[in-house]
Amino acid sequence: MNIEKRFKKLIIISSPSGAGKTTICKFLLKKIKNVELSISYTTRHKRINEINGKDYYFIDKKKFFSLIKENYFIESASVFKNYYGSPLANINKAFKKNNHILFDIDWQGARKLRKNFPANQIIDFFILPPNKKELKRRLEKRGRDNKKEISMRLSHAIKEIYHHVDYKYILINENINETVNNLLNIIKHEVLISSIEYKVNRKLKFIK
Repeated sequence: MNIEKRFKKLIIISSPSGAGKTTICKFLLKKIKNVELSISYTTRHKRINEINGKDYYFIDKKKFFSLIKENYFIESASVFKNYYGSPLANINKAFKKNNHILFDIDWQGARKLRKNFPANQIIDFFILPPNKKELKRRLEKRGRDNKKEISMRLSHAIKEIYHHVDYKYILINENINETVNNLLNIIKHEVLISSIEYKVNRKLKFIK
């Protein structure tokens, strides 16, 4: 899929834990040309198979708060007593190369990005699980958390779901391939609309 380079977008994917946003982002990166993943900084511990600088930049809280003071992050948030932040440099770097940028972030981060960028530059998606039972099954299948942690994540997920109303696009992730295809079609449509609006505005200026 070739995306018009001229129209640089912030593509935001949010979801409660276990709904599949990280897997979806990995699929999108393979299928869309001219898009980069914004790699976040985090204070949480690195999990098995995670790579520093590829999945996250893993730092301690002292360093994290130091970066906040330097206005290094365009957005930051606390999730399960860990901190996450997206560097502004990621956006500048992607745009300089005429690439779009993809964010795997929660509703808090998405809200902050909306405050800093115009609505027509953002394509935001909230991914929902088919139901509560399936969400619990997916959390258990990951094998990363004990029963107490799964219960906590499930409770947190239900609260997060209320924020789906802030997003332009809401998709239920029943089948990963179908969800990704829907995302691709929407992104292609959004970029096409931007292209049409750009051309119309140019003609109107010429007429004036």
